[in-house]
Amino acid sequence: MATPAIAKTAVVQFGLTPVFLTSDLELLGRLQSYLQRSTGCAVRLVNRRTYQEVTTLLTSGQIDGAWICGYPFVSHRTELQLLAVPQWRGRPLYRSLAICDADRDASDLTSLRGDVHAFSDPDSNSGCLVTKAALISRGFRPETFFAKTLFTYGHRDVIRAVAAGLVQSGSVDGYVYDVVSKLEPALTSRTRIVSASEWLGFPPIAAPKLPPDAELHSLLKNALLTMHQTEDGRAVLEMLQLDRFSSEAPELFDPIAIKAALVAAAG
Repeated sequence: MATPAIAKTAVVQFGLTPVFLTSDLELLGRLQSYLQRSTGCAVRLVNRRTYQEVTTLLTSGQIDGAWICGYPFVSHRTELQLLAVPQWRGRPLYRSLAICDADRDASDLTSLRGDVHAFSDPDSNSGCLVTKAALISRGFRPETFFAKTLFTYGHRDVIRAVAAGLVQSGSVDGYVYDVVSKLEPALTSRTRIVSASEWLGFPPIAAPKLPPDAELHSLLKNALLTMHQTEDGRAVLEMLQLDRFSSEAPELFDPIAIKAALVAAAG
């Protein structure tokens, strides 16, 4: 627990990207309240539209931690450290999905050739990197495989774009797709899963390698790792449809690093 002096003056800066279900204001409020009670500090949630913006805040030490993605984590591994990794369905893992219109006859990723395809973010693992790596491994170049690509800067928006027929297919976070399918079944019912990747490291909560405030770093990490032990923390996890946050080794994200190297080598 924070000392009285810290609680009066310190502010924990916690970043969020579109990997997080940021449109739920009640969820954001509960998360902020939990972190404030658990750390004994004021907490400011820092929302940004792109992964790059949040990653820059982390690597420059302007925020104490952020829920990011495995791709920017491995890309900046020398500048970042893991604070905690979410456990979903009992494991710190998730998958990338390729989706299309519910009525379309598409059997695998290669069936989407020539599509207008939606990615979520250039720095998203599940919403971009996985699909590009899969195409390259099959001998295709992503920039010519699809007729056109665009970025929605949100996984929910990828689903919406496919469901509305604005694009023919999209790449999306499997966890987000699962949550949205429960919250908005009418939306996901207009789409179908074409293919799913192997299980990969779940989007982590990261911190600067050299924290701007070591004590705040410790308080934030403890708040995340003990969230499942308190009633208000469990309420936040239930809204997120997660089991808990756990401490994991950076090597969990090595398969993502391999995909990043493959894409980088292909130019």
